Amino acid sequence: MNNKIHINIDELKKVASSLVNGQQVFLTGNIYTARDAAHKRLLEMIKNKEELPINIKNSVLYYCGPTPAPHGMVIGSCGPTSSYRMDAYLLPLLKLGLAGMIGKGQRSREATEAIKKYNALYFMAIGGAGALACKYVKDVDEVAFLDLGCESIKRLYVEDFPVIAVV
Repeated sequence: MNNKIHINIDELKKVASSLVNGQQVFLTGNIYTARDAAHKRLLEMIKNKEELPINIKNSVLYYCGPTPAPHGMVIGSCGPTSSYRMDAYLLPLLKLGLAGMIGKGQRSREATEAIKKYNALYFMAIGGAGALACKYVKDVDEVAFLDLGCESIKRLYVEDFPVIAVV
């Protein structure tokens, strides 16, 4: 097994079954940041049958609330937050075709089973290394829930963003 693999996010669903737990992966493409407050709003919109501000199908959500960009940088610190807090919101997003999630820490048994059932992926990023993670972010657009500040949904274009396949 090649322990390191480079993946374009658009191809994620195609390669999901070939990845193994513990494999180092380098992601390139667009990912969306979303923490607790954004997840809550997305679920409310799904329940109300409203159009979502982002296309969830084949997307990757990064459980992250980036800090503002210092002068001369694209983004500030952008480390992962604890994933288990998003478990309650996961199933409706998987049903809409969510391809993957990036966070830190364990998922509940129910979340893990749902991730497998919907052929999605859960990746871990290294907690406490948010200042380092920002060097892989090449572009940032704030796309939804701007009133949430750092917890708004942002589209990040990342190049070779290092993660570890967990589920």
